[in-house]
Order: sequence, then C-alpha cells, then structure tokens
Amino acid sequence: MAELGLNEHHQNEVINYMRFARSKRGLRLKTVDSCFQDLKDSRLVEETFTMDEVSEVLSGLQAVVHSEVESELINTAYTNVLLLRQLFSQAEKWYLKLQTDISELENRELLEQVAEFEKAEFASSNKKPIIDITKPKLVPINEGGTTELLNKEILRLQQENEKLKSRLKTIEIQAVNALDEKSKLERVLQDLQLDQGNQQDFIKAQDLDDLESTVAALRSEFQKTLNDKTENQKSLEENLAAAKHDLLRVQEQLSMAEKELEKKFQQTAAYRNMKEILTKKNDQIKDLRKRLAKYESED
Repeated sequence: MAELGLNEHHQNEVINYMRFARSKRGLRLKTVDSCFQDLKDSRLVEETFTMDEVSEVLSGLQAVVHSEVESELINTAYTNVLLLRQLFSQAEKWYLKLQTDISELENRELLEQVAEFEKAEFASSNKKPIIDITKPKLVPINEGGTTELLNKEILRLQQENEKLKSRLKTIEIQAVNALDEKSKLERVLQDLQLDQGNQQDFIKAQDLDDLESTVAALRSEFQKTLNDKTENQKSLEENLAAAKHDLLRVQEQLSMAEKELEKKFQQTAAYRNMKEILTKKNDQIKDLRKRLAKYESED
C-alpha cells in the first residue's frame, strides 16, 4: 500500500480529510452535471437553432458552470485555511512556529504519490471508515529540551503502566483458573477419601500409602503454584505503584521546568525594556499630577 511517510495517526487524519474532499468533489460534479441536464431539458426543445441562439445557450451554460466551479474552488481554499488554522492553533498553544513550503504543492512527483495513496486507500468500497476520537497535543520545545524529555518519560511510564495493567489482568485470570483447579482437586480428593473409606478393607496398606503420597504431592504442587502466582501478583502491584510514583515525580519536574521557563522569560532584555518603559511612564504621570495639583491650589 502507498505511504506518505507519516505515522499511523497522522496518516489516518489524512485519510479522513481525503474522504471529506472526495465527498465534496462528488457533490460538486453532480451539480455541474445537473447544469447540463437542466439546459437540455429547458432549452434543447427545438430541432434547429440559429448561430445566435446556440451562442446564447453556450454563454448561459458557461456562466452557470463558471459560477459553480468558482464557488467550489473558493470553498476548497477556505476549507484548507480552516484546516491550517487548526494545526497552527495547536502549535501556538505549545509555543511552536510551523513553516510551510508552498512550492511543494506543485511537486508533480508528490502529487502522483498522493494520487496512488488515494487509489490504494479507497479501492475497496466496503472499507470501514477510520474513527479516531483522540485529540493529540504537540510536543513543546524549550531551550534545553528538558520538557520534551520529561514528556517522553511520561509517555514511556504510561505505556509501561498499561503493560503492567495487562499483565495484572492476566495474572488475575490465571489465579481464578488456579482456584477452579483447586476446587476440582479438592472434589477429587473428597471422592478419593470417600472411596478409600468404602474400600478400606479391600485395599492393601502399600496401595493406600501410594494414594496418600500422590494426593499429598498434588496438594504440595498446587500450593506451590498458587504461592508463585500470588508472589508474581504482589510484585506486579508493587511495580505498578512504583510507576505511578515515578509518573507523579515526573509531572512535578515538568511543572518546575515550566516555572523555570517563565522565570527565564522575565529575565530577557525585552521584558526588562518593557518594565523600564512602564516605570518611566509611571514617573511622568506622577509628575503631571503634582503639577496639576499645584496649578489647582494657585487658582
């Protein structure tokens, strides 16, 4: 399948936009077709036409089609602006500045690559739409890259947390299965003990010892298995708690990093110049007030 060089999430977003564009394009083509059909039904009712009549019909059709095509092109441009606005708004929230290369929009090779991608994605009419309700956040960048590293660590801890939850769920299922096996073994043991009581006179002492040894071995093996699974579950719970503590610590470090970034901004030359200008303005206002009060007292 054709690829655009994007990760899975962004490629799904592109597919959703292409599905939207295909729908709008199909509706506009139907509108153009209806223009021609309306012309056939309303004007082409006579067998012969003069040159002036044909020119008038074509001029009217040209005006209608021109209006429809212009409207669609304008709407497409505005739609693309809204899409860019969404991306830029997300970037500005994280103090990012995105750049675009307009020349790449007319790159024939890339356009053909997008066309191949569209054909591959929409070849099957029964393909289910991709629904993605998550709203991603762009990664912030600061001078030292500390925030980005912290976010990566948070993401890693979250993924590890999910893995631990999955393993814990598996252990719980295994523990339930082990309890079921224990119940079955206890029922078998009870049946054996009952048979032992009923057939005690017919069983030799050696056979009875072998049976008791077998039951004891089964009990010991089951108890060992149950203890191992219990220890594994406790270990997983401890790892999960440690991961949560690490996550809280990383979040606290992230908050401290953001405060440090704000502190650095206050120490910049622009901030100091602005503060100096405000101080001068305040002094001028105080001086004017004193002069005004002096003039009022003289009156």
